[in-house]
Amino acid sequence: MITRLSRRSFLSGSIAVSAFSSKALAQNEPYIEFDDPVPDTAPGGQPIVTEEQYFDPALLPPPESEIDFPIEPINPRKIKKQFRRQMVDFEGYEDPGTLVVDPDNRFLYHVLAYGRAKRYGVGVGRAGFAWAGDAKIGMKRRWPRWVPPREMVDRDENARKWVNGQPGGPDNPLGARALYLYANGVDTLYRIHGTTEPQSIGKAMSSGCIRMLNQDVAELFENVLVGTPVTVRPSRGV
Repeated sequence: MITRLSRRSFLSGSIAVSAFSSKALAQNEPYIEFDDPVPDTAPGGQPIVTEEQYFDPALLPPPESEIDFPIEPINPRKIKKQFRRQMVDFEGYEDPGTLVVDPDNRFLYHVLAYGRAKRYGVGVGRAGFAWAGDAKIGMKRRWPRWVPPREMVDRDENARKWVNGQPGGPDNPLGARALYLYANGVDTLYRIHGTTEPQSIGKAMSSGCIRMLNQDVAELFENVLVGTPVTVRPSRGV
């Protein structure tokens, strides 16, 4: 039987210690705002229900929407100039192909060559929910489902409505695309994903995940492969 790591056990375990910042680990009960827990299955495909599961696995919507909805682009004029996607000089040491998140400046860089990168504006984790470390893209999904974490279900009436998962689509908080970050082969439960709140770009207001405009995450989705390295730089909390 496969053993699933809960959010709490992952963030307090040795993998988390090696991969993520001590700031994230210092929280008493950190949680991930946009999650997608996948139930284990026994031989024959029957879901294995564990004490961590608060949803009915039989009622989960498909991992991806069957419809590839059109993406409604956001007028660039509604986004501050520095947070619009653009080619820039890049002074980091990371190799071409790497994704680099600079949470303090609210940027995500796709390094295309030494000294050059495409830069996107992002929304990042608010104080107390930020994290840093190295990971890889372990999975990609178009119009992914959203399964709210238990903590959000307990405190948020809207999340409670989707306790068994919200199907992917234009109203889903994960947006048009999601890139799932893995460390040492284990799902970190953090994602780079789209958003239904374009006003959050350039701000620190999520619970750890990296938000992008739907049109930007869709472009990135097409230009990166599973296995792409991702570096999230430590934040000074600004």
